[in-house]
Amino acid sequence: MESFIIEGGHRLQGTITPQGAKNEALEVICATLLTDEEVVIHNIPNILDVNNLINLLKEIGVKVNKLGANDYSFQADNLRLDYLSSVEFIQKCAALRGSVLMIGPLLGRFHKATVSKPGGDKIGRRRLDTHFLGFHHLGAKFVHNEERDVYEIRADELKGSYMLLDEASVTGTANIIMAAVMAKGTTTIYNAACEPYIQQLCHLLNAMGARISGIASNLLTIEGVEGLHGADHTILPDMIEVGSFIGMGAMVGDGIIIRDASVKNLGIIPDAFRRLGVKIEIDGDDVIVPKQKHYEIDSFIDGTFMTISDAPWPGLTPDLISVLLVVATQARGSVLFHQKMFESRLFFVDKLIDMGAQIILCDPHRAVVVGHDHKRKLRAQRMTSPDIRAGIALLIAAMSAKGTSRIDNIAQIDRGYENIENRLNALGANIIRI
Repeated sequence: MESFIIEGGHRLQGTITPQGAKNEALEVICATLLTDEEVVIHNIPNILDVNNLINLLKEIGVKVNKLGANDYSFQADNLRLDYLSSVEFIQKCAALRGSVLMIGPLLGRFHKATVSKPGGDKIGRRRLDTHFLGFHHLGAKFVHNEERDVYEIRADELKGSYMLLDEASVTGTANIIMAAVMAKGTTTIYNAACEPYIQQLCHLLNAMGARISGIASNLLTIEGVEGLHGADHTILPDMIEVGSFIGMGAMVGDGIIIRDASVKNLGIIPDAFRRLGVKIEIDGDDVIVPKQKHYEIDSFIDGTFMTISDAPWPGLTPDLISVLLVVATQARGSVLFHQKMFESRLFFVDKLIDMGAQIILCDPHRAVVVGHDHKRKLRAQRMTSPDIRAGIALLIAAMSAKGTSRIDNIAQIDRGYENIENRLNALGANIIRI
């Protein structure tokens, strides 16, 4: 098991470029299963979750060619469909949550799929009901094989249908879209997720010959087509990584420029940091975080206590609550964080409390942070990363702490952040991988 050794107190300065978006990469890579023609995807991040998914596609017969550092071509013209029900494949799926995104395209193209309960972060219950209810509306039947703990999904023919999703699930929406693009007739998805990841997936599918309208809204209309063809697609910069870098700039930065951040696709993220008093400047498509001697938490217009909570897009992504919470520990003032979507994601604050942060964990969903205003530094600690986003939040805390910290289980961080220690060391951090 690898770990990071972090010497705190080093200030960061310079320019950094975000990687391609992890969540978009998982979706569009799975979309290549919908055609037997070549699909080229640019700006794929070199991270564990994405690499594992690419290897999984190779296992089922997808021809994968690396065209450049972050550019790949995929061609699914000779798949090993019998392998999809094998024990080996099921075990590999169980370790990777992104594997759930293979169900939609396999069902859409071959009218059958066998997928295990996926792995991923241990951040609370992440149900698959929305996916399966959407497939059911399209005419698929599914059975949970309890003995093997797999889901067997089949359909003689997929037919377009109106559906109102019970939640605006990003992966659920993506899966249903991919299953519906070649269904007979018209599919209407209401309460669809509309994150930039979903918008990008729809743009790729349309480039492949699909007919999707309503992109960027929560009401999608999909007219089924006979088949899809090859296309060329470029993945957006990862808005979660941009938000992570903003947090680092606020906590330990002497001036950081985040280059080519695709500002129009950041949504409410910059404003969430501004609510904590963090100064952010926009220059074209670059985000500039100047040195913050102090940053003071805002209050609402009526003077009431600031609350920051997650919500479906265009609300604040839950993936940045952990980073915002760490940034708040050195703000001037107090703030309530309400993590609505996952019931276990705030448990990592115990590690911050051990570092000296003033945090009251009210319940699994809410925490109050009383900022130190840089008058008291966090203390170095030995910690374990429980998930991707808590892991990067702990790394930010360790960089600001007094002394040398150690973070174990950094494979969790590697799942979402490409070559993170070398990129941060280039800005002035002191992080060693052991």
